[in-house]
Amino acid sequence: MSPRLLFCSILAAVAALVAAPAFANDQPAYGPPAAWVNVAPIPPAPPEEGAPAVQVLLDDHQTRFDPAGDAFYAHRVIKILKPEGLAGVKSMNVIWSPDTETITFHRLAIIRDGQVIDLLADHKAMLVLRRETNLEQASLDGRITASRQIDGLQTGDLLDFAYTRTHSDPVLKGHSFDGARLSFPGVVGRYRAMISWPKSEDVTWKATAGFGDPVVKTAEGRTMLSLDETDVEAPKPPRGAPLRFLRVGQLEATSFQSWNEVSKLMAPLYEKASTIAPTSPIKAEADAIAAKTQDPRARAFAALQLVEDKTRYFFLGMGEGGYVPANADDTWARRFGDCKAKTALLLALLKNLSVDAEPVLVNLGGGDGIDELPPSLAAFNHVIVRATIDGQSYWLDGTRTGDTNPQAMHPPSHRWGLPVRAGGATLEKIVEPQINVPTISTVIRLDATKGLETLAAAHLSITYSGIVATQVRAILARTPRADFERSFRQQYTNPAGGIEIEQVAWRDDPVRDLFTVELSGTDDMDWRLNQDLDVREFRVGSGVAPRPFPKREPGPNQDAPFAIAYPAYTRTRTEIVLPDGGKGFTVRGPTGVARIGGYEIASSSSIQGDLASFTVDQHSVKLEITAAEAEAANHEIRKLRDVDSLVRAPGPATAQKVSPTPAAS
Repeated sequence: MSPRLLFCSILAAVAALVAAPAFANDQPAYGPPAAWVNVAPIPPAPPEEGAPAVQVLLDDHQTRFDPAGDAFYAHRVIKILKPEGLAGVKSMNVIWSPDTETITFHRLAIIRDGQVIDLLADHKAMLVLRRETNLEQASLDGRITASRQIDGLQTGDLLDFAYTRTHSDPVLKGHSFDGARLSFPGVVGRYRAMISWPKSEDVTWKATAGFGDPVVKTAEGRTMLSLDETDVEAPKPPRGAPLRFLRVGQLEATSFQSWNEVSKLMAPLYEKASTIAPTSPIKAEADAIAAKTQDPRARAFAALQLVEDKTRYFFLGMGEGGYVPANADDTWARRFGDCKAKTALLLALLKNLSVDAEPVLVNLGGGDGIDELPPSLAAFNHVIVRATIDGQSYWLDGTRTGDTNPQAMHPPSHRWGLPVRAGGATLEKIVEPQINVPTISTVIRLDATKGLETLAAAHLSITYSGIVATQVRAILARTPRADFERSFRQQYTNPAGGIEIEQVAWRDDPVRDLFTVELSGTDDMDWRLNQDLDVREFRVGSGVAPRPFPKREPGPNQDAPFAIAYPAYTRTRTEIVLPDGGKGFTVRGPTGVARIGGYEIASSSSIQGDLASFTVDQHSVKLEITAAEAEAANHEIRKLRDVDSLVRAPGPATAQKVSPTPAAS
């Protein structure tokens, strides 16, 4: 974040803190666990052979769902086996939201040779802070941190820690959600996860591969789901797999019975937030857009640009801010908002522009496999807008910046989205299209017309498109010109390869959404002697191929597919202008189209007159491939990488030198 934006964010944070109400739950409580908690004794330690520096003896999680509010009990006991483990156990920290949560500490103690050292005896030693850790990321959540230094901890000690968190959020209207995960180093002595709910309530749950087989039973009017095992090792996710297969060793439970229920719950919030006053300045902004164009697609993009350019991103998670969007008029007045606020503002604009639009809940970076999870709000961490124009969907994300082309409204990479509607909706698949223009196209032109012994003039042209072009523009906007130029000189100057960049320039083509950086300098081309053929050769490079797919260890989802970077499209072209009009020069390199492991690689190697050229297009064509396809692809990748691309000068090298191209008269 730039200093100016950080300063503005801090001002906004201070203003929000001043306006924030005081909560009774801004201090932790101390006492024994509630009667419903089944306190576990400390189990025997697992064998120390091969164990990590910090060994987990007990990992116990107990959850009690209730429409009036949920409670979550956690109890963990660790043992310091090696001095290296002390550095990672300096303090105990618990974070909570005082508007919806309470914290009660039950136990924090060092156990040494059977003696208990109570670290909660002096409550004043517990440091309680409203510590906004994400201000530099433009986020203010109002959460509180309780921190206690672990004084006097020694190798061989046990650390025993237990607390309960309660949660009650009126926005959720009595719905509950929780999850458990096998996540610890080495082997844990005892792992227990228990989730209970009133027998009269319906709860949906799912355990992923590697978690084990939870048991369901009913007692005292409650249903209990539990897993209780000893000497447990956390499962390892399969390398290179799509995200849905990486969720190993997890348990999720929810009182939402359908995605339709989640959609209906959120709909009134966005309807209210996007309703503006009759005299709202937002109407004037919409009228200005409408006066410029009748095209609904152009209107939608103009609304997106307005929200991107005139309101900065800032997350306010205090109070109802975690789920409830800020009113559009408020967001416009203060000129900042998070994804929810910007979505409400976009909806207000589009409504006044007669563009059909709705909010859609998505997951940034975690969308794959949401359809396989139990329905809950926890599946989402972002919200965007879908506008429907002439039957086609256009996607608007107000948290983006710098978009210059309506192409920015193409389907995003979130995989799944949940439309927010008063009548409810189910999950919808979002299909991201293939890329038809390379996101990065690099052309390297080397002028060797002055002879093989002379420095060649070098020119590099790197053209970025789409979201990558937008990102480069953003970097340029916030970076001093000298620093921007320096970064490219340093990135592309290669002393080992002989390239030295001297000048940096650029040009922007917002209409086509392209941004090009032009680099010029010299290249000390290494024309090496091939003694077997008695000719000199310049090696352009080895064959371009995808990275090999990794080998997997045995474990859950071992046979899962391998994920492909999709969509992805890059182009690399090397041009060499040869001396003596190219007479007698030849080239060697791959030519043709290879389909390997979800990628299409089109290569060409040619010489025409005095110009030798080598082009490689690498285009992903699939989201994923099977494990068997990945194994076969690795063999093809090795073969492709063994193919060199080179230019061969006329021989014999030991008998003559190649003459430079005569200068034009």
